[in-house]
Amino acid sequence: MIIFKVDICINFVIILNLIMSKKILFITGSLNQTTQMHQVANYLSDYDCWFSQIFADSPVINWIIENTSIADRTVMSNRFKEKSELYCREHNLKTDYKAQLNHYDLVIYCSDLIIPDRMLQTKTLWIQEGMVDEITAWTKIVKALHLPPYLSIGTALNGASNICDVYCAASEGYKSHFSSLGTNPDKLISTGIPNFDNCQHYLKNDFPYQDYVLVCTSDVRECYRPDNRVAFIQNCVKIAAGRPLIFKIHPNEIIERAIWEIKENTPPNTLILDKGNTNEMIANCVELITQYSTVVYVGIALNKKVHSYFEVETLKKQAPIQNNGTSAKNIAKISKAFLAFEGKKENFVSTYHYTAESSEELSAEYAI
Repeated sequence: MIIFKVDICINFVIILNLIMSKKILFITGSLNQTTQMHQVANYLSDYDCWFSQIFADSPVINWIIENTSIADRTVMSNRFKEKSELYCREHNLKTDYKAQLNHYDLVIYCSDLIIPDRMLQTKTLWIQEGMVDEITAWTKIVKALHLPPYLSIGTALNGASNICDVYCAASEGYKSHFSSLGTNPDKLISTGIPNFDNCQHYLKNDFPYQDYVLVCTSDVRECYRPDNRVAFIQNCVKIAAGRPLIFKIHPNEIIERAIWEIKENTPPNTLILDKGNTNEMIANCVELITQYSTVVYVGIALNKKVHSYFEVETLKKQAPIQNNGTSAKNIAKISKAFLAFEGKKENFVSTYHYTAESSEELSAEYAI
């Protein structure tokens, strides 16, 4: 009997070591993308998890990053990279920038716009971060000419390259969207996405204002796209129609310029904020005005009247699944199954029977 128990213990240790020897690399970008990756990693603690800011192996791209300011407003350098790496240090996450230290069994991406060829030698999984940019005439040209998707200048083609093995989408609406742009539907799974899957949580908050019209701006100009900001602000004043008005400035904007423009074109009692929890502000508003911002989905989930540069009915179809915060666990579950899958990578999704974790199962697992 003692020998039998010892054998069980030994087998358990062997299996545990096999799992722990498998390495996962999370590719990060913006702070929102980084926090989402961290949430997924929390459910993969049995594996050896590492983090790296998104990178390229292209000598041309790297020369541009190192010698010009062109990439300073992208997640590949400057403040985006600094914020992400600071977050990793503050949370004691192991980092391997450009995947120089290890060989990985799975690489989890938040963007498929730039993926070095060497990273495609292993299993890859993509997680949707939030809203993708509008499809423009230039986007269609890039797609038609089979140019690198990052040349679309923005995120319009994020999720549409069909280069990863598994794609985790925010909803059935987005699953259809990515499929229509060229990603194989057999690779797509609707999982919901962390940070936007439990919006009811924001209804309990300490934000001191109520019953106002909230305007959430976007970093359109900072991403090298045109934006008639004055016209937008004036339209916001028209929509508010005398009601209290609050502007929440996107953190990536040139703050001083944005504040000056708002002050010049709004009533004197308009409140302008560049910090604070945007989701809680949305929870307390009566109407939400956005440009190109994922936070519009928070407004939709909370049944607010919303405005966007996108068609609102389309946004409602694409709105992230509200699953009481289980998206990270859903994605981790898929990651584990994919790591264990021994067939051809491209066959995984079509043979995998995905069942989302329920909020009840999640609560029971972490019950005190």
